[in-house]
Parts: sequence; C-alpha cells; structure tokens
Amino acid sequence: MTEQLHLAIALERAGWHPAAWREETARPHDLTSPRYWRDLLRIADDAGVALATIEDALALTDRFEQVDGLRRDRVRGRLDAVLVASFAAPQTRRIGLVPTVTTAHPEPFHVATGIQTLDFASRGRAGVRLVAGASAAERANFGRRASGVDSFPASGRVEDSPEIVAAFREAGEFADVLSRLWDSWQDDAIIRDAATGRFLDADLIHNIEFDGEFFSITGASIVPRSPQGRPLLTVLAHQTVPYRLAAEHADLVFVTPRDDLAGFAPSEILAELEAASADVRVAREPLRAFADLLVLIEETASAARLAADRLDDRAGADLTSDARIVVGTAADVVDVVRELAAAGFDGVRLRPARQPADVIAIAEQVAPLLRAAGALREDDGAGTLRQRLGLVRPESRYVREKEFAL
Repeated sequence: MTEQLHLAIALERAGWHPAAWREETARPHDLTSPRYWRDLLRIADDAGVALATIEDALALTDRFEQVDGLRRDRVRGRLDAVLVASFAAPQTRRIGLVPTVTTAHPEPFHVATGIQTLDFASRGRAGVRLVAGASAAERANFGRRASGVDSFPASGRVEDSPEIVAAFREAGEFADVLSRLWDSWQDDAIIRDAATGRFLDADLIHNIEFDGEFFSITGASIVPRSPQGRPLLTVLAHQTVPYRLAAEHADLVFVTPRDDLAGFAPSEILAELEAASADVRVAREPLRAFADLLVLIEETASAARLAADRLDDRAGADLTSDARIVVGTAADVVDVVRELAAAGFDGVRLRPARQPADVIAIAEQVAPLLRAAGALREDDGAGTLRQRLGLVRPESRYVREKEFAL
C-alpha cells in the first residue's frame, strides 16, 4: 500500500532563494500588495494543498544578520502575516492559513485574539507558527529588553546557550497562554436570547489566572470560542529543546530531515519526537510531523540546475538552508516526498525557491503527480483544518475542571 501524507507550502516574500526577486517571473513590485498573497494562496488552495504557512519577522534584518552594512540586494520589508492571512481568509476555500508569530515581543493576548478572529474569518482554517527568540535587531525595535538571543552557540547546540533555552521556555509559556485563552469561553457561553435580555452566560467565561516565569495574565479572551476551539498550533524544530517544545504544546511540528547531517536522518528525528512526546505530551492526539523541503522546479533537471546557478551567481553565494534542497523536476520532488512518506512523516511542507514560479509548479505538477500515485491523503476540503488533519476539536479545559470539581 502506498503511504499517504498531507502537502503544505511555506510562503516567504519572493521565495526562499535570496535572489528570487530578480527572476523574470518574479513580482517584486507586488510583494506588498494583498493580491500577490491572495493569488499565491488561491493557487495552492485550488491544488488541494492542506495548509500554507506565511513567514514573518520583527526586524528588517534576517535573524543574526548584522544591522550595520545592510545588504541592498536582498528583499527587505514584509507585510504582517496575521493580517495577510485574515485578508486571504474569505478569498480562499479550503486551505489552512498559518501565519508566523515571534513569541518574544507580542503579547499572547493580542496573538490569541488575532488568531481566533482569523479562525472565524476562515470558517475554521486558522493556525499559528510560533518562533522563539529575541535578536538584537528585534529588541531595538521594541526597546523593552536589554538582552536576548544575539548569536547561535559555536557548538551548534541550543542547550549550550542559556539565552536560547530561556527563549524556548518563554515560547512554551506563550503557547500555554494561547490555548488557555482560546479555552476561556465555553462553546455555549453566548445565549442571544432577546426575549429574556440574556446575551451570554457569564458563568461560562473563565479568567485564565496564569502566573508564570514570563507572563502573568488574569483575564479571558475578548473573542468567543472559535470554530476549531483551539486553532492549529505549530512550531519548526531542529534539536532536542525545540522538539520538546513541540511535543509539549504543538499540534504539528515542522522538521528538517537530512541524510547528510548526523542526527537529522528521518528515523532519528521521528524517534526523538516520539521520546519527547512520551516524556512531556499530555494531549490525547499524537504530534503530527511534517518534513520540510526547499524546492526549485523546472521541466528538466538541467534547466533546474541552470536556474539555480543563475540565482546563486546573483546572490554571490550558493544557496544554503536548514532544510534539504531539491533542485530538479516535479518528478524528482515527488520521489523525495514519497521517501518521506515511507519514513513515517504525516506531511511535507514545500518551501518554493521562487514565487510564484515554484508555487505554480507545485500546484500544477507536484500535487497532481502525488495524487496520481496515491500518495496524497484524501481531502475534499470539508470541515475545519483540524478535522482535515485528523485532529479532534478539543473541549474547553474549563468544562473538565468544572466536572472534576463536582
């Protein structure tokens, strides 16, 4: 039997190659146009892609990039990912919308209400991808923190940086607060009985009373419980500390399997996620794992290699990535995706090197080939994003707490 998985896509400005904006097929003048993002999301939506993540950041520079001597040949500036997703929500039909949010500076209350609003706007297709950390450039934009994550440790190990470990603890609290705020209204809190003058049952709205290392929050969300109950919570993880964050708090984790790096083989990553889940996960649902691939797709392998070389020349360096890079035909991408399906991943998230060119190739070539091979999970677009990923709609924790108190 052919192993099946979900297909996701990761949208990043002009694409994941830093020189992608210089391609003839690129739309650099439209990067701050809502219709640019609507067009990309509709292309993926019509192709049956399960969800799209939308990249975001809180600084003009890339993470750990020096502010002084800022390179002028890179795309700078971006639109707010949550607002982009909210704009696209009523203009798409089925695709999950998962904007990126950095946990170091925004308040969880604001993020919780924004994502709940997106869940209503999309009729149950919202999620969020949480990113830990507070770089120097990000801190300078907010002016509230004297220290944070200024560099990656020389060892390459997250646990060797107290600042990064603290950032992940903060991200864990942030995720916890989000889920509590999303639970703070029970499903039947709103009555809307005009005859009796009762709009809501105040006993079914709960202050979350959270007091942690980084956040202290007393109140409830201002947004009623949204269609999914809790929108999809996702993270990208590469090592033990973020794997444990995902296992404890996330519904879905994006990972970067690579056979050329020790510790990053698919079996090693899945084994570590399973061990972390056994240790810290309390959710009934198993953690879903999606493997990331950065893809550049042309009709022939030689044409793809020429396109990649042209972009590398313009960038002044070969493309590098935390994820495996596949430069070739749609069939080449499908072969790798099927390998990952056989390894046990629940899905694959494709990062298009060039937008819109590789988004179109994913929609018009990769997705049909996967479907023809029986490698895509059946998805008629019905129901919420959680339902389509095989996740139950969680009951508010405050219903359970009340039952336990009786």
